[in-house]
Amino acid sequence: MKRSLVPSSAGAAVRAVLRPSTDALRAAGIEDSALSAYQNRVDRGVKGWMHLATATGDLLLATSDADAATADGLHALRQLGADLGGILAKNKLRHVTLDAQPAALTVAEGLALNAYRYTKLFGTKAKDQWTLEQLDVVGSDSAEFTTWNALMDGVTEARDLINTPVLQLGSLELAARAEQLGAQHGFKCTVLHKAQIEALKMGGLLGVNKGSVDPPVFIVLEYRGEGAKADQPIALVGKGVVYDTGGISLKPSNFMEDMKCDMSGAAAVLGTFCAVAAAKLPVNVVGLIPATDNRLNGNALVPGDVITISNGVTVEVLNTDAEGRLILADALHYAKKYQPKLVIDLATLTGAASRAIGPYATVAMGTADRATWDALQASAGMTHERLVEFPFWDDYKELIKSDIADIKNIGGAEAGMITAGKFLEYFIDYPYVHLDIAGPAFLDRAITYYGKGGTGVGVRLLTHFLTAQSRA
Repeated sequence: MKRSLVPSSAGAAVRAVLRPSTDALRAAGIEDSALSAYQNRVDRGVKGWMHLATATGDLLLATSDADAATADGLHALRQLGADLGGILAKNKLRHVTLDAQPAALTVAEGLALNAYRYTKLFGTKAKDQWTLEQLDVVGSDSAEFTTWNALMDGVTEARDLINTPVLQLGSLELAARAEQLGAQHGFKCTVLHKAQIEALKMGGLLGVNKGSVDPPVFIVLEYRGEGAKADQPIALVGKGVVYDTGGISLKPSNFMEDMKCDMSGAAAVLGTFCAVAAAKLPVNVVGLIPATDNRLNGNALVPGDVITISNGVTVEVLNTDAEGRLILADALHYAKKYQPKLVIDLATLTGAASRAIGPYATVAMGTADRATWDALQASAGMTHERLVEFPFWDDYKELIKSDIADIKNIGGAEAGMITAGKFLEYFIDYPYVHLDIAGPAFLDRAITYYGKGGTGVGVRLLTHFLTAQSRA
């Protein structure tokens, strides 16, 4: 999808016009006949967009008095944009000019998120797939548009990565794509290969990789924007399991078909770097992505094995399908070298998180101070990438005690999302936020602005948070 800023909707074959009221639509030049038809709908209690075929093309009209200064208002405006996307898809309209006042980019955001389609792998049916090829947004603030467009590119990149099957996107392909994105957007990308990972004694990443024919990689991203404060960086850590069979603790087939999405955390980190660097935000940020697939082969880890993480902590592996925390452990320990002021990890880590709150929010926990949580929650509200804070009490450590190692990698049936977080706490010494995105990362049905498949959750949240931090 190409996105452009245009001065007006004059001459557009497909126009979508949104104003706070019918009078404002009239002031925007909408003809009386169209306004009368629209007002009749309003009087009958019909909400949303009205689609008219006119002599000059397609016209879509809507009104909303939603307050763009509030989280609820922003969500309502994005949802209007998403609803518009549904109409465009139904009518196979591939080019639209959006004239929305106020908050044009918020409505455009909902439209762009809804209109996303992953079509790269269609062959003979490629020509039959609808895509929104061009979105023109009426406005005059080119700087604001550039920043927004960078965000949309970041989200799109994350969703493409998540939706790409492992046959096309293994660990090495993910690393190569990260290098390409770094060169394109202006952030540094360093890829550590197996020999370097072995030298760092990353037993979690190496252990999970034992059943794979493809080598692991450890991807390091670094960006310091011009004008960034000369202080410690914020580190973002993303789980990069490019496919998860469960290993020897094999998943049932109906739980395996979507496991290309188990690198959604890695995708979110890459998407955030794309957005932040392309917008040239004045922030200092580091990204860490341990990447491998989790398969079963002759040398794969088996339940009962004990591995040693790079900080020396030994882990009894009782379930090889609890692999994400093992590779994150090495990444969290590696983050210490940067002396970060905050580390945020994102991972499709536990089914327990998804069962607890479904696809509507992310499970969050950690050791960060209240001011950090308040800032994150503010960003979560304004982006509608909501966070539900779970307790992080030390009582839960009792559930991951091992009889033969320092800790074990599962804690039983109770509070699985929290025991996973407490496992990760063994590898940190800095303020820390753990985001379990298992619920909203990959959808089996359309929800709010998103269709089926990868959502890129985390990109909008983290970009908003980092932007706010740069201004604090």
